[in-house]
Parts: sequence; C-alpha cells; structure tokens
Amino acid sequence: MKKFSALLLIACMQGFFLPTAVAQEGRAALVPLPSVDDFTRGKDGWALGLGLGIEYETAYEGSDEFGFELDPAGALQWRRGDNIFFWAGEALGWRGLRADTWLFEALIGFDEGREEGDSKKGYLDGLGDNDESFEFVLQVRRAFAADWRYWLIGRVVAGSNGNLGLVGVGRRFGDKLDGSGSEINLVAVFHDSKFANTDFGITAEQSLASGLNETRLSGGFRSLGVNYNYRYIINDNWQIFGEALYEHYSSKVQDSPIARSKYEAEVGIGVIYVF
Repeated sequence: MKKFSALLLIACMQGFFLPTAVAQEGRAALVPLPSVDDFTRGKDGWALGLGLGIEYETAYEGSDEFGFELDPAGALQWRRGDNIFFWAGEALGWRGLRADTWLFEALIGFDEGREEGDSKKGYLDGLGDNDESFEFVLQVRRAFAADWRYWLIGRVVAGSNGNLGLVGVGRRFGDKLDGSGSEINLVAVFHDSKFANTDFGITAEQSLASGLNETRLSGGFRSLGVNYNYRYIINDNWQIFGEALYEHYSSKVQDSPIARSKYEAEVGIGVIYVF
C-alpha cells in the first residue's frame, strides 16, 4: 500500500503540476485559510471537491507505532453569502463569516474509537475496544484584521466519551485570498476526566486482562500542540494540500501505561479535484 500510494501521488503531481498555475486573485474564499476548505470559487450554490491523501501517523493516542494510511479528501458544499454548509466524509456541518473577522463553525462528526488491533505489537491486548461515538464540535476563530494574518482560535468537542477543548493562536503566510498558502497554529488542549480516561485510563477489569496498572486520570491540561497546513491551487480544478501535526502530552498523560510515547505526530499530503 505504501508503494502504491507513493506512485499515485507522483503520477498526480507529474500529470497536473506542470501546467502554469492559474492566478486566483479575486476569487475570494470564505476566509483565506488553507485549513478551511472552500471549493465554491466565491460563488453561491453547490460545489464539490474530491481527492485522496496519504498520511503517516501514530496508530492511536499515545502510541509509539507509526504507519501509512490512505484517506479520502474533499467535501460537498453549498454556499450562500458568508455561509457554507458542508458534508465532508464523516462530518456534517456549517461555517459562517461574521463582520469579516469572526469565523464560526459547528459540525456533527463520527469518532471511530480505538480497537485492540490498532497496536500491531499487542500493547492494547486486554483493554477491549473503545465505543464508536458521535461528537459535536463548535469552533470560533477571531482574526485581528480582515486579511486574516493573525487570529485567536477556540474549539469545544462534546460527546458520549467526554469533552475536550483547546485555545490557541494562528498565523497565515501568503497574500492570496483564495485559500492557498500556508498557516500555523499553536494550541493548548484540555480534557475532562471522561475524555482523558477514554484514551488513557485503565479500569480494574482491564488491568486484570492486560497486566497493565490500573490508571485513573483527572481532567485538566492535556497537551501543547502545533499544526501546519499548506494548500497550492494548480489551476481551476486541481489542488495540492499538506498538513503536519505535533502534540506533546502533559506529564499526567505520559504517566499512563497506554502512553508509550510523549507525543502524537502525523504528516500528510494529497490532491483534490474541484468540479
């Protein structure tokens, strides 16, 4: 799969990177951020972007095992003015721009949970599978100016497996308004006890089955993170995107036997065709 993914990516880049890039000035995205998909080209109505990405990432929260994974990319969108409704894979949501400097986003997504088989080395044996669940996500970004050069970000994730929140700051690089360029975000992440124990807790029953020490975490600070997003618009139809993420866990999280690493990390790249 790794070889196939690499060949597919090379073929896409060779076939579509050669044409001269089409200037996208004047085709303003809802906000000019590479991390916020907008396939509408600044027009009201339906838009569709479909593609494929490849990621190299940790196998599960706290894992020291890494692997490649192919994922679909893109979204079906409907835009009306400063509002976009979208369906992107396992997420259905809305985002809206207000007063040029406020971006709100609300969505319902699906968390696939964790399975014992996610660890090829057997580190999760005896812990059982974490339940799949739906999550509600609310995110707000507040830009310091209408050019979205700098902003503050806040996010809340709520679901049956607990609640998580983050706060941070971001910066955009590049001058185009079409969503191309790059950006970086620095965030602090917090979780409640239920969310913490879903990922890193070990009950008495799980301890007996796995041989790992019983572990109960309290809520509070979870991690510090940084993520980088990149998007290059080749022409009217083709885009290249990339992302890199690093999350460094707090000492309390690191004390869990499940956390075999002090961090989580991933890097990915892919292509999208806009219809």
